[in-house]
Amino acid sequence: MKFQRKFGNRRKSNPKRGLFLIALLILVLFLWYQAENILASIFD
Repeated sequence: MKFQRKFGNRRKSNPKRGLFLIALLILVLFLWYQAENILASIFD
């Protein structure tokens, strides 16, 4: 019973967590690439 319940919860939360991690990764990459432009505009 415990194993089945744990597996069920894991299966439910997995897609949302995956999407959140993907979105976070995209945001970090976007900010990383934009950082050069932002720094360049500040120092120019």
